[in-house]
Amino acid sequence: MKPSGTASAHTDTFARDHLPPAQDWPELVFDLPELAYPDRLNCGYELLDRTLERFGPDRPAFRTPDGGSWSYGELLDRVDRIAQVLRHDLGVVPGNRVLLRGPTTPWLAACWLAVMKAGAVAVTVLAQQRASELATICSIARVGHALCDIRSVGDLTAAEVPGLRVTTYGGGSDGDLTRLAAARPGPCPAVATAAEDVALIAFTSGTTGRPKGCMHTHRDVLAVADTFARHVLRPVAEDVFAGSPPLGFTFGLGGLVIFPLRAGASALLLERAGPEQLLPALAAHRVSVLFTAPTAYRVMLDGLDGHDLSALRRCVSAGENLPAATWRSWYERTGLRIINGIGATELLHIFISAADEAVRPGTTGVPVPGWQARVVDEDGTQLPDGEPGLLAVRGPVGCRYLADERQRTYVRHGWNITGDTYVREPDGYFRYVARADDMIISAGHNIAGPEVEEALLRHPDVVEAAVVGRPDELRGQIVAAYVVAREGAVLSADDLRTHMKAELAPYKCPRAVEFVPALPRTATGKLQRFLLRGTAPLE
Repeated sequence: MKPSGTASAHTDTFARDHLPPAQDWPELVFDLPELAYPDRLNCGYELLDRTLERFGPDRPAFRTPDGGSWSYGELLDRVDRIAQVLRHDLGVVPGNRVLLRGPTTPWLAACWLAVMKAGAVAVTVLAQQRASELATICSIARVGHALCDIRSVGDLTAAEVPGLRVTTYGGGSDGDLTRLAAARPGPCPAVATAAEDVALIAFTSGTTGRPKGCMHTHRDVLAVADTFARHVLRPVAEDVFAGSPPLGFTFGLGGLVIFPLRAGASALLLERAGPEQLLPALAAHRVSVLFTAPTAYRVMLDGLDGHDLSALRRCVSAGENLPAATWRSWYERTGLRIINGIGATELLHIFISAADEAVRPGTTGVPVPGWQARVVDEDGTQLPDGEPGLLAVRGPVGCRYLADERQRTYVRHGWNITGDTYVREPDGYFRYVARADDMIISAGHNIAGPEVEEALLRHPDVVEAAVVGRPDELRGQIVAAYVVAREGAVLSADDLRTHMKAELAPYKCPRAVEFVPALPRTATGKLQRFLLRGTAPLE
């Protein structure tokens, strides 16, 4: 499916004007009845106003660590006031890009919803990103407005973006967004955006090179809720969501805003959400649905005692491969089957997964209803089951980079090529092998770094492990391992080599081992192997 040609509601047509040419789009598939959306669709209205109509205004929507909460009625009132400020005080018109920056709070989520209802385009960035990164993003997306938590405004100001109008919230000054909103009472009708109007631009993270802006429409936002959330996660209105990913990542945007609001549920929004903060928060707030990365589950295993997690019923893992050992340890300690999944910023959220009895540790799962997947070679030819190749995906959402020639690399023959190496098993389950650029070729052997990492993690004194290929004159590359040992453990490289010889073929075992205090990760916990490849040679 290509663009329908429905008239855009955007006065500022920058986003639609900079979509890739139609011939470079992936094939979009809408094979579920719930994906038959009308041509006019505003996802902010659907997530908030429509949900309030179904469940009433008094249900909690967002919760805060101090025990406070915003009801759906209060959230709608604040969102409409912010939307009024955008239109009348700031002069935002449909299609303008509005940058959102700050810790994960109800106010940041409300700003995102207000941008949706106002028909503008949200560019949500991380509170940790620095001035140069912000300047690049603003330049690529031609950002003219920003709503920013007062605590995160320093780097945005330092970015010195020409023409950028920054409105802060949380400071209490006369120009503070919350004060401006208080003076704008009354409901605010949502802009009648086209379903294909761009709603957000999400920038890729964790890789080298110029960041890529992934453009997603109002229809896309609802489609990820109506596929993965509806058919795999299956939330109920009584659920309380929580998690570690910030709203600047689509993993967090989906898990903490889109999915709970679509279901009439609530979300606990944590400004600090590392493993040490998650466990007490899960217990204190009776969280039932958790979104976090594999490493967090592994780290939390050591702190489970003394925390009541009896309300927890759904655990979702994404961002990187979930080792089977971590899945089994979590299940043994909690009785909960982690829902593994693979998603991508280019596709907005998770497209391969499995839940409950359908989970098979060591695999990612099967295509989420509404999605299709296969394993192909470099020419796009489908490979037989059991043979590793490139993961190709298509569904109701597809990659559309903002004015970026790399569109033709990601989309080939109508399929999204995610950059992951996978094997499709004969029973239809997809098993992760490695990122395509994480394959290590040593003396003619193809070695998947994640397979070596899983073997290292089976050692009881290994908390984290990362494996990369390092240049070697004789072998081309050698397997190099970076290991975080359990606190207090006495562990040597020879101990690990002995352990690995019992786990893997000799050619896969690390020839270099270094113990480090921590591994480099993104804010969502995704391992940044490229930083390890750039370190000095190991001893």
